[in-house]
Amino acid sequence: MAVQYETELYSPVKAFFERRGYNVKAEVKHCDLVGVKSDQNEPLIVEMKKTFNLSLLLQGMQRLKLSPFVYLAVERNRSKRGAVNQRWGELTALCRQLGLGLLTVTFYKTKAPLIDVLCEPAAQTPLSGSSSGVRKGGIRRQRLLREFDERSGDYNTGGSTRRQLVTAYREKALRIASALRAQGESSPASLAKQTSVGSAAAILQKNYYGWFERLSRGRYVLTIKGVQALTEHAHMLEDNDMIEQRINEPEIDISLIHVDDDRLQHIAEIAEPYLLPKRNV
Repeated sequence: MAVQYETELYSPVKAFFERRGYNVKAEVKHCDLVGVKSDQNEPLIVEMKKTFNLSLLLQGMQRLKLSPFVYLAVERNRSKRGAVNQRWGELTALCRQLGLGLLTVTFYKTKAPLIDVLCEPAAQTPLSGSSSGVRKGGIRRQRLLREFDERSGDYNTGGSTRRQLVTAYREKALRIASALRAQGESSPASLAKQTSVGSAAAILQKNYYGWFERLSRGRYVLTIKGVQALTEHAHMLEDNDMIEQRINEPEIDISLIHVDDDRLQHIAEIAEPYLLPKRNV
């Protein structure tokens, strides 16, 4: 069963790597899929395409500057004949030689998609001997991981094009907008304290999305565009609220709960006929 869009590959590929212990998020710094796990210093990067082509291969080579754990993921359509679908052995050998991992996704009408790992990635030495290339890759890798860490969840779909992405910056702006809607108007300092967004003042002043309006010095309100953005991302904000509630929810110390002895005796007397085994008469 052929897929129509590249984004259809994301869900099964994400589930596959989550089973391997990765925390996965989509569309992080132009990478279709990025994963991290506690026992691995380098990030996992996956680039996806409906078919194997030169563009995908070049993307994979670029991602090797960020991490040695890079996979290419494509659909394996059994209904097609010739072309790429008959050359998996050669493509696997090519990816293995370049240090790239290669996996295929086969879709079925009546069962879950099948992931087949044709080869695993191998650690790569830098393609260029210049120290500047290595240093640039290190800086980009740090930015990639920082963007990953600052996102509260996975609110994008890998392989998306011409769609608004929920980036860490957008999440911060949404948190500020949500707090501003609740307060009516507020100051950057108050919003920074309430939302834990240290860059609240810069986000309000820059107003990249047009969500905020400056009333006077140090006083901001939400615009109509800001209200619309909160409606569009209501699900994400609800998820964040639930996480914060769980974090801030006080634990109950059972040892502090006092129950009167007479009350316990009364409960025991009521429960006794139901707990003791019945005797045969």
